[in-house]
Formats: sequence, C-alpha cells, structure tokens
Amino acid sequence: MPRSLTDADFIPFDMEQAAIGHQLFYDPILSGNQNISCAHCHHPEFGTSDGLSLGIGEGGEGLGPDRTPGTGIDRIRKRIPRNSPGLWNLGAKDIHTVFHDGRLSISDVYGNGFNSPAQEWLPEGLNSLLAAQALFPLTSQFEMAGNVGENQVTGAVADRIDLGWPILAKRVRTNPRYGPAMIKAFDEVENTEDITITQIANALAAFMAIEWRSTDSPFDQYLAGDTTALTDTQKAGMSLFYGKANCATCHAGPLMTDQKFHALGLPPFGPGRTRQWDPYARDVGRMGESNRIEDAYRFRTSMLRNVALTAPYGHNGAFPDLDTMIRHHLNPQASLSNWTPDSAALPAVPWLQKADFVVWQDRFETQRVRNTIDISPVVLTDTEINTLIAFLNALTGTSLDTPPFGVPKDFKP
Repeated sequence: MPRSLTDADFIPFDMEQAAIGHQLFYDPILSGNQNISCAHCHHPEFGTSDGLSLGIGEGGEGLGPDRTPGTGIDRIRKRIPRNSPGLWNLGAKDIHTVFHDGRLSISDVYGNGFNSPAQEWLPEGLNSLLAAQALFPLTSQFEMAGNVGENQVTGAVADRIDLGWPILAKRVRTNPRYGPAMIKAFDEVENTEDITITQIANALAAFMAIEWRSTDSPFDQYLAGDTTALTDTQKAGMSLFYGKANCATCHAGPLMTDQKFHALGLPPFGPGRTRQWDPYARDVGRMGESNRIEDAYRFRTSMLRNVALTAPYGHNGAFPDLDTMIRHHLNPQASLSNWTPDSAALPAVPWLQKADFVVWQDRFETQRVRNTIDISPVVLTDTEINTLIAFLNALTGTSLDTPPFGVPKDFKP
C-alpha cells in the first residue's frame, strides 16, 4: 500500500506565473496557424484529455468527441498517432520520464538536464520536466505547428526543432496581454525583449502543475488515515488491485506508476508514431526512442489519479471504458482476438479511413504484438472486475469542480 501524497511531493510553482500559463494554455497564439490551443487536446471537460482514441490536431474544429477534421486546404492530414494523456499530478517531484515512449526524461546526456527530442538545442532555464514537455506539441506538425509551407513556425522547425520557438516567443512578448504580465511575474525579465520560450514553458508548467494537482480522492483520504473514506466495495477492489489482480506490479507507489515500459499487446491501429525509415504504419513504443529491439511495443505505465475521467484507454485509446481495459489486462490474447475497430473512438475522416486500420489488418504485425506481452493472464469474476472499477472510481478527486483557475470565459473551442 502506498503512502499518501503531501505538499512535499510536489514542486513549488509561482501562482503569478501560473496565471499567465493559464491564459496561454487556452490561447491559440502558441500554434503555428493560431487555430488550436493546448486545451483542445487537454480539456478538463474530458479529464484533461480529449475523449478520443486518437486526437484531431491542427486543422480540426470543435472540442472533444465532437471535434471534426476540418475542411478544404485546412483539413487535417493525419490523426494524432497516440492517445492524449491526462495531465494530473505532473508537477510531482518524483516524475522523471514522460510521453508514452519516454522520449523526454531527466538526464544530463546533453548537458542541459534532459534527454529530449531537442537534444542539445533545448533552451536553458526550464523550471521542470513539465516545462520541457510543454515545448514539444508546439513543434509537432500535426499537433500545433501546422504543415510545412503554412506558417513561419513550422517552416523553421523543419530546419531544426528549436528554430520555431523564438517565433512563438516574439508573438507572446509583443502581445499587450502577455508582455507586461511577464515582466511583472519573472524576476529575470526586465523588458519584453528578455522574454523567450523559456518563460512561456515555465508559465505553462506552473499552471498545469497547480491546476491539475489531485490529492483529495477518497483513496487519498483513506491513505491519510480516514478509514471511512472508501466503501466496502471499493475496499474490496483495493485489495484486488494490490493483491490478486497484480495491478500494483506496475501501477506502484504514491503516483501509481513505476514509470517503466511494458508491452500489453494493445490492438494496433492508426498512423502510429512511425520511426524514420520504418516501412510500416505502426507504433513500436519505447523502441522508437531507444532503438533497442527489446523495447519493442512497450509503453510507459500511466498514473491513475482520475482515471475514470480519461477514457478511452491505452496508448492509442483502443478501449472505450474501464471494464474493457481491465479485461484486456487480465487476458491480452483473448482481448486481441475479440477486439473490433468499432471499439475505437475515431471521428470520421473519409480521406484517412483506408489507412486507419491497415496495421490492424496486417497479420504479421499483429502477431509481433501478440508475441511481445509482459503480463500474465489473471482470472477474475465479473463481480471482482466490478469491485476493481469501483476502486478506480475512488481515485477521482473530490474538488475537481473548483480548480484554482478554471476554463477562461473567452475560450473558444
């Protein structure tokens, strides 16, 4: 059984900087074509995710499951390859690795404190791993940057990943809403010319860490000593979670993750986060970052606070609810055999639909996924599965409806 989370487990952030990050998070100013914000894929209405298996990024319209792929020359050219993760408790001190494939981690391999896709080009002065993470959606063609030829940001990123950030920083520092506020909030900023992508990333990190810190669920209250916080059914589910069901083998510790990589044999579909030179539209997970064959099809263990709010589940959102996700964990081979494409929450994109399930129809690739599974089958009754679900619902925070900031009134989906 883990210990309860306390203030000491979290990095302290500045509230004034967080207030700026709050506005930036919901502002399309940080996207290449200024048509999408961070909040379009990480919205509190959908548990800080987007309610889709694979998201619709730059070029799309609307929010959540109702988001459409756009029209005309502005329409999307590719689905986002992986499920949009929730943002809960990412300000925790113990987090050392993020993204489904772990391509960003705390490390001094490049002399700047991080092992990241930007390598030695990552800017200096970032206040946390979360600040570093905030930088990369801004450079992604299909997430926020836009297609090459559409704007200065994506054109610069095509030359080198860090060259788009100064363009975005100039937008922000010359904006009358942000420039003066940043001078006031950041000690190192004496005038607007001093504002760089570093302050933008640090403000975003401060906001996300403060806004989506969740430590008051019934389970957290139970860990803190209130034995009445959980129902008898939830306590039975907790016993299964930390016992017979083997969930805590990977979802371990106060953050409910070992931050390691495991192959669960999820049904493959979508464009995948394909490696350079890979002839398949597939997703090999950690191997795409490490280039080690032993890492193939392994993905980072997710944290579970507020997991009941972040459906669909899995690195590609293959499962629509907790019941099907749990049953897959219990018997991945049987689940693979029974899975059908209509389980995926994919808004219709007629010009992409032929490619959506090409990899699922490739029996050789599916067999490779089947051959790389790290979890052993566990037999649970339907009643036991329901008690597990009850426990997972006990991980939902009790004060989520009253966050420090909330959604700005002027946010436009």
